[in-house]
This record gives sequence, structure tokens and C-alpha cells, in this order.
Amino acid sequence: MSEQSKSEFVQVALDRLVDRIAETFAGVFAKETIERVVYESYASLLRNGTKVQFLVNFTEKFSRDRLRALATAKGSIAREKPEVLFVCVQNAGRSQMAMALMNQIADGRINVRSAGSMPASQVSEKTIAVMSELGLDLSEAFPKPLTDDVVQAADVVITMGCGDACPLYPGKKYLDWNLEDPAELDLEGVRRVRDQIMGLVENLVAELI
Repeated sequence: MSEQSKSEFVQVALDRLVDRIAETFAGVFAKETIERVVYESYASLLRNGTKVQFLVNFTEKFSRDRLRALATAKGSIAREKPEVLFVCVQNAGRSQMAMALMNQIADGRINVRSAGSMPASQVSEKTIAVMSELGLDLSEAFPKPLTDDVVQAADVVITMGCGDACPLYPGKKYLDWNLEDPAELDLEGVRRVRDQIMGLVENLVAELI
């Protein structure tokens, strides 16, 4: 397939994606807004090095999550649960583990997101391995860039080694969890970080619910 044919194929796929998402958010966002978010999300994931075969699928998930966050922040969708955002550098280890653990422990009572200030192309294999030991499957998780909309939607923002990359908004609770970077650790070290995150998440869930 030529480069021009690939480009045309992607554009058709993204335009169809815009139409599908527009049905979900009818009356909430104009189609132009949805189109902007979809194409921005696709470009961000492409820059991260996301594998081509997953790009459109991940773009749909990322775009829908961003739009839900934006609608929550604007008050277009009722805020029925606490909103928590985990941020690390690559969104390939710590923040992915924290999101999965909170989803399990909170059992749907908290909306949880994660992002990275400099996202990797895929979730770390060591992260996937140590989470599978707890019965949590991260094989379909993917790193997402930090966007303003998910920060605006959050009630609590937890950073893990990403410095001041996260924008600050009044009325939100910011926490910094000082944890080792799993990318620099062996499997046993990643397990240690996972267990530290589990304890912190359990405490936060107890506080929020």
C-alpha cells in the first residue's frame, strides 16, 4: 500500500470514528469538537510510537475518555463519583498499576484515569507480568499523554515522579507519591513498587468513599 493510500485509509477510518463518537455525545459536543479531539488523540498516540495496528482502536478509547472528562469538567455530565487521575512519566508502569489497583479495590465507585508526561509506546512487560500475578490483565492497556481535559475533570491528581508537568487548578487535591521508577528495576523491584502502590491506593480509596 502506497503512503497516499495509507493516509486515505487512516482518514476514512478516523472520519468513521468521529461519526460513531458523535452519536454517543449528541447534544453534548458539536461534531467539530469531536473531530478535533479525535485527530489530536490520533496524532499524540502516533508520536508516542503506538503500534500502527492498534492506533485507530486506541484512538477511539482515548478520545472517548477525553470527551467524557471534558464533559464532566464542563458540567455536561453529572459528577456522580470521585474522579482520580494518576500521572507518571511514561504511563507504562506506576500510574498504570495504580489505576488498575484502584479500579479493582474501588469496584466502580471511583472514576479512574492515568496519563504520562512523556508517554512510552507501550506498557512495560514487567508491569504487565507483576499485575497478572494479582489477576489483573493489563495486556490491552496503553500509555496516554497527559491532556488538560483529564486534569480539569479530576478531583484528586496523584503524581509519581513527573515533576511539575501537571497543570495546577484550584479546588483540586494534589498528592505526590515518591516511588521508584519500575523501568529501572528488576522484576522483584517492580513487585515491591506494586505492593507500595497497593497500600497507598487502599488508603486513598478509604478516604474517598
